[in-house]
Amino acid sequence: MAKKSKIRVIALALIHRGDDLFLSLGRDPETGREFCRALGGGVEFGETSADALRREFQEELQAELANVAYLGCIESLFTYNNIPHHEIIQLYRADFVDQKFYDLDVITFHEGDGCAKAERTKEARWIPLGELQTNPDRLVPAACWQYLDELAL
Repeated sequence: MAKKSKIRVIALALIHRGDDLFLSLGRDPETGREFCRALGGGVEFGETSADALRREFQEELQAELANVAYLGCIESLFTYNNIPHHEIIQLYRADFVDQKFYDLDVITFHEGDGCAKAERTKEARWIPLGELQTNPDRLVPAACWQYLDELAL
């Protein structure tokens, strides 16, 4: 019997440094398409999305967040690695507590469930908004664009 797909609830944060956005880099292994998205992760049962966001940043980057403010909800249906996905995204804006994160250009982190087999090394970096605007499809989900005005970028 095929595994039944589920809707995944996640919390993501838009963090900016001037006109740069802090984004995770990815590539679809099936199509080779490169993309960027805000960092965060899954909301666990009994956990608020804001608490999940703080937990994910602590687990993956050992970073604390401040000024966490809700922006909105995005429903995202997409295909990755030739598999359909469905996410409900609780989107926030936030700041790093530790200023060192604003001084780093690239941060390597591990994403996964704590099991060594499932761990993936990922990279996040500060990406200039102008660079994203020249290739707007690179920012996923595309609905994030509507919230960038609220960040006054």
